[in-house]
Amino acid sequence: MEDYRPPFSVTNRMLALVAEIAEKAGRVSGVRSLDAKPRLRRNNRIRSIHSSLAIEANSLSLDEVRGVIDGRLVIGPEQEIQEVKNAYAAYDLLGSFDPYSLDDLKRLHGIMTHLTVEESGRFRSRNEGVFDGDRCIFMAPPPQLVPELMRALFAWMKAARGEVHALILSSVFHYEFVFIHPFADGNGRIARLWQTALLSAWNPLFAYLPLESRVREFQEDYYAAIAACHAAGNSNAFIEFMLDKINRTLDGALQQLEASDAYLPEAVRRLLAVMEYDLPYTARQLMERLHLKSKDNFRKLYLNPALESGLIAMTIPDKPTSRNQTYIRRG
Repeated sequence: MEDYRPPFSVTNRMLALVAEIAEKAGRVSGVRSLDAKPRLRRNNRIRSIHSSLAIEANSLSLDEVRGVIDGRLVIGPEQEIQEVKNAYAAYDLLGSFDPYSLDDLKRLHGIMTHLTVEESGRFRSRNEGVFDGDRCIFMAPPPQLVPELMRALFAWMKAARGEVHALILSSVFHYEFVFIHPFADGNGRIARLWQTALLSAWNPLFAYLPLESRVREFQEDYYAAIAACHAAGNSNAFIEFMLDKINRTLDGALQQLEASDAYLPEAVRRLLAVMEYDLPYTARQLMERLHLKSKDNFRKLYLNPALESGLIAMTIPDKPTSRNQTYIRRG
């Protein structure tokens, strides 16, 4: 299997997306705002972990995932809590391992599946399929072929890294990895972590962008792209899917950074500062966090301007005055 080249071709849409992503990544890197915002980076990391695990049917909420990572007592399935601890330990190593090393991939799988998978850190010994819920998308290659397929994939990546843009190469790897399905469990989590690692080697800002959240948001399309590639015999559809989600993730990052710019009214910046991303808050909770007593001033100076600018959103937008209304930070 020497000189193996994964089947794909570079399309005009891919080239356009690569150019757009590179421009936006430059804008985010240029302001270096993520470097100066450890809380924002941490929130994004927690969102990445929660989303990647949720894709694999982990039932813990974002707040529960945050609680596990913060060391708080969380009531939930023991295995799912362990999965959060494992994922946090694995993501915390971003930048300290070589994404072009097969040995490091197996080591990170051992960390990601610690105490949850029997064959942790080892290639699978039995047949496996790729599933979207209960639906089998395709059966993976037999286990005896896995070691050579993985060696060939990593050999191609090392040879192609100077010729194939990291945005495309990382997406090709993601699909090929899912197709080979080298481990008994944890393949999706490792595939998403490894694409993030490959992207981070190209531009470090990707270590703290919640790409996994975009994939989860379009989970059905994610599996549909995998199935389409399997039918077509190449990874083009999946590459375009991932490039589009990377592009959208950067849109979100730019929105986050703009939300913290000095042009925002002081009251709105104070409101955003007391809200964690994607966690719901009642108006009363927000007023308590801001040490405010006047509902009218809170709505006029804080809440309404943030809603109008799209920086926060109602959880029940069709019933704005509902007694159950809560607000979530988006920007």
